[in-house]
Amino acid sequence: MPPRRFSRYTFCQAVLDDEERLFLTDREPYRFRALPDNRQHVVKEGETLFSLAGRYFAPLPRPAGLWWVIADFQPDPIQDPTIPLEVGRVVVVPSLRTVTEEIFPEKRRQEASG
Repeated sequence: MPPRRFSRYTFCQAVLDDEERLFLTDREPYRFRALPDNRQHVVKEGETLFSLAGRYFAPLPRPAGLWWVIADFQPDPIQDPTIPLEVGRVVVVPSLRTVTEEIFPEKRRQEASG
């Protein structure tokens, strides 16, 4: 079964090892780019990557599940999303255009699926 649309595993490949166990290849994250439509968000008390993704990516399916897009997109990527965001930290949020046209363009999905 292929990954869902907007899954962080969309561009991974499934491989079998010598013992016939299924593994996914490493994914190449879409890293920070200084784009004119990036947003800067100052973290407030209680905000998480999950809540920020839900807010900024609301028009997309399962928007809060795209927390990893924000984590990968930082100039200094967030390695452990379980560590609370510091109040006052500036988080760079890619635009919906960046998510749909650059991180998950339909052409790239079609090429990855064969």
